[in-house]
Amino acid sequence: MKRADLIPQKIISREQARQQVAQWKALGQKVAFTNGVFDLLHPGHIFSLSEAAREGEYLVVGLNADASVKRLKGDSRPVNNQESRAILLASLLMVDAVVLFEEDTPLELITTILPDVIVKGGDYTPEQVAGGREVIAAGGKVVINPILEGYSTTALIEKMKG
Repeated sequence: MKRADLIPQKIISREQARQQVAQWKALGQKVAFTNGVFDLLHPGHIFSLSEAAREGEYLVVGLNADASVKRLKGDSRPVNNQESRAILLASLLMVDAVVLFEEDTPLELITTILPDVIVKGGDYTPEQVAGGREVIAAGGKVVINPILEGYSTTALIEKMKG
């Protein structure tokens, strides 16, 4: 796809996401969801997003808004503001929609759009994943993917500090 003009259109509101996901699901398409801060994109993020995209025909990414990142990671974060992080995610081929959320977890966003699959990386159990219970109750599933070792935004920031 060389239609760079379409990239900003992938950044949508919660209500737009609810409508879009309902439309995709009505067409029999499976919708996967993942979320995160995605402050400094690195190969670990690309791996994680690629794995998440394999779980459905469409991938929606919930993106922590700046205020949420500050609460979760401290005053020095995010390095890149939410608009920058959203446009970078939206430019990725495997990402079909990016939705900002202000809360500390994507629970409200997940219960609004009700994806077929939630994908998280790391040492979570399906029961620990925000929105997992609700998605499973609606007939969906939670997938835990491994993290690509050796990549960390925090480590990158420390390295840049020198």
